[in-house]
Amino acid sequence: MRVLVLGAGAVGGYFGGRLAEKGADVTFLVREKRRQQLAARGLRIHSVHGDAHIQPKLIVSSEPAGPFDLVILTMKAYHLDEGIESIRPYVGEQTTVLPLLNGFAHMERLQEQFGSHRVLGGMCFIESTLDENGDVRQTSKTHEVKYGEWDGSRTSRIEALQELFAGAKATYTPSDHIIEEMWNKYLFIVTLSGMTTLMNAPVGPIRDAEYGLELSRQLFTEAAEVMKAAGAPMAADIVDRQMKVFEAQGYKMKSSMLRDMEKGLPVEADHLQGYLLRLAEAKQVNVPLLRVVYHNLKVYELKRMQQI
Repeated sequence: MRVLVLGAGAVGGYFGGRLAEKGADVTFLVREKRRQQLAARGLRIHSVHGDAHIQPKLIVSSEPAGPFDLVILTMKAYHLDEGIESIRPYVGEQTTVLPLLNGFAHMERLQEQFGSHRVLGGMCFIESTLDENGDVRQTSKTHEVKYGEWDGSRTSRIEALQELFAGAKATYTPSDHIIEEMWNKYLFIVTLSGMTTLMNAPVGPIRDAEYGLELSRQLFTEAAEVMKAAGAPMAADIVDRQMKVFEAQGYKMKSSMLRDMEKGLPVEADHLQGYLLRLAEAKQVNVPLLRVVYHNLKVYELKRMQQI
């Protein structure tokens, strides 16, 4: 099976690198600057699960490479349109598209562009970043990709993916309930990123301050009410479950959105919190704390654009 990974950053570099490490036929679609860096240095993974150093196959957009069997999308949501155009030449009749983006705003766009039959549900759990050398640094116990058909069926392509992923030094798990799991992760990410960016702090200080748990629960509750109003399949006790996960995070755990803000990079405010706010308005759900979170992110974006 020929695999194309869009991006070789903290997520694509890690999960694509683990597949390449085991000998899978993996090609990374990257920008020219990243290609030069990887060609000179190789793809290096520094991980609590073991390090890796590979010389990856690399292409840049529009280079001929023929259709791939699997295209894994790992770019940030604000690069979605660019990503769609860059993979278009490599998507054939039998290509499966597996997006690992957070949230749901991207799914309709991908299905419109490539056909709903080609696009699987997918997500990942990992804490990783690129260091100053462009190496992937992965620090979390969890390093998992989940994927599945929208109707939960175990098709021949799901079985083919299981065979592809077998033996890689990461966890790749087929799911019979991928839609519910994607909503559950969206709920967690929108709250984790929202609280850590609003407070400009990792989980520990937020959790330990006087109103930290109360405010975190409020944001979980607001987001869950919106999702349920939109028809998301969620358990009645989902907020309690998510709070337990939040309270179990490491003291220094930061959302990737906060890490991006600390580096002065763009953030996925419209894709995550903004999309949820639009749903809240459509379903007439009151979300005061979510509005504050979103406003904080938009202020950051304005300051970044104006270089204040």
